[in-house]
Amino acid sequence: MKKVYFIGIGGIGMSALARWFKFQGYAVAGYDKTPSDLTRELEAEGIPVHYEDRPDLIPTDIEDTLVVYTPAIPDDLGEMKAVCAGGYNVVKRSQILGEITAGQKCLAVAGTHGKTTTSTLVAHILTASGEGCSAFLGGVSRNYGTNMLMSRNPVAVAEADEFDRSFLRLHPAIAAITAMDADHLDIYGDLEHVQEAYRQFASQVSEALIHKIGLPLGPDVTAAKMYSYSLDDPRADFHAANLRLGPDGHYTFDLVHPWGEIKDIRTGTLGKLNVENSVAAAAICLCHGTAPDAIRSAIGTYLGAHRRLEEYVNTPSLTFLDDYAHHPAELEASIRTVRDIFPGRKLTAIFQPHLYTRTRDFAPEFARALSLCDEVVLLDIYPAREEPIPGVTSEIIFNEVTSPEKTLLKYNELLSWVDSHDVNVLVTFGAGNIDRLVEPIADILRKRV
Repeated sequence: MKKVYFIGIGGIGMSALARWFKFQGYAVAGYDKTPSDLTRELEAEGIPVHYEDRPDLIPTDIEDTLVVYTPAIPDDLGEMKAVCAGGYNVVKRSQILGEITAGQKCLAVAGTHGKTTTSTLVAHILTASGEGCSAFLGGVSRNYGTNMLMSRNPVAVAEADEFDRSFLRLHPAIAAITAMDADHLDIYGDLEHVQEAYRQFASQVSEALIHKIGLPLGPDVTAAKMYSYSLDDPRADFHAANLRLGPDGHYTFDLVHPWGEIKDIRTGTLGKLNVENSVAAAAICLCHGTAPDAIRSAIGTYLGAHRRLEEYVNTPSLTFLDDYAHHPAELEASIRTVRDIFPGRKLTAIFQPHLYTRTRDFAPEFARALSLCDEVVLLDIYPAREEPIPGVTSEIIFNEVTSPEKTLLKYNELLSWVDSHDVNVLVTFGAGNIDRLVEPIADILRKRV
């Protein structure tokens, strides 16, 4: 095999794999539906990408070409039909990630929220310590400007994605599970099946399983050594103590762990939520054997993952953050974090719901989370891979929001709304194309500072 062709190359996980194969010396190319920052970066790195359904652009040497696809690609795409009918070796993204990490010591992070920040921090700790790792991340690291870190050291850090049961392809040496909430019910059907998949994932861990305290994981779920972690619950094996909040929203804490304590760790990212993520990442690295001083130092220099409470404007009178939250539990956690950091200030949330099924399944929970804000702006649903569902619109969330001020807007109306409104703390939320409006919003608000 000399060539790897990606169908859906612009996805966050797919682009990381494309970069890995390019690093290994393969000829890499691919298709995606629309151009994005990620696809433009791939092109700049020498990976050809096209944006039309063009089966004639697929490499013709079938024996020498591996085709990798993402489950988000529709079955009726011409290129998918062509490779399936043409005798190519066609595999899912998750299968390839499993095969790559099987030959290395795999450190993985799973969970319905928190996994991107935590896995990116683990990769940063190992890189900053000098050990190095390959990392397949579900977000773009702000420290390195990429979702893929490459190293000849045979240690791989992977975000373990529960969508389509992808994470069951992984067999980590050390893993963390951050949360086991209901999500992707179009795949799983109900919470019981979600949790069953997480328990299956846990059973595939060989050395150490670190889990958020209170998750429904019995002691017999894995042969690996089990440890619990928490923000500050002293019953957990790993937890923060002596939490101190700085005026800029960054915390300093002491990490209590089974073998001692790491004093005075300052988080490089905002809020208690990132203290908890730092505890989980530190637990993985301590179990792996990373030196405590290296962990302390790296947490302090960690800038976070792109779109995870990312700071664009942060002054006493005007703050603008952007966050990827698209599940009600992570949306509530992020909103509570912002409330905690900026008490007494008016909080305005702009939310773009992601997927019709998720909106249908969790509309009341989304409304409750958003109602923690002083003002809410709701955009239309971003459909991603889905067709519309009759009766499912942003209005079913909007009608249940109890905030004093709320507004329903079209996507293309948002910039003029921001331009004409006073805001104090503004946060954009969502996993759709709202990210394309973040810089324009920041440009509007920077002129007010």
